[in-house]
Amino acid sequence: METQDSMEEIIMKLIVESGEAKSAAFEAIHAARKGEFKQAEERLKFAGTHLMEAHHRQTALIQQEAAGERHEVSLLMVHAQDHLMTAMVVRDLAQEFLELYRKGEEKEA
Repeated sequence: METQDSMEEIIMKLIVESGEAKSAAFEAIHAARKGEFKQAEERLKFAGTHLMEAHHRQTALIQQEAAGERHEVSLLMVHAQDHLMTAMVVRDLAQEFLELYRKGEEKEA
């Protein structure tokens, strides 16, 4: 079973990875709005990389629990899950914004 310190470390990494992803997704939206589509795509790729890392950490915790290893559900864990889900939604919306801005620019051309 994970010690409290290592659980807090895992949780903090979830928060950090999710925060990086969410920030990069917003940067992608801002770049797309300016017509900088290559930059937007790069920021979305960066967001995806961080989300994948966060998701792997989350999946490991879920697998441990499925194997019978119970973890205390702390407010910090709930906060980390909230960050992850928010980052995933922002990334998905950023992808949609990118396409909308592209189509808008194509219509103007």
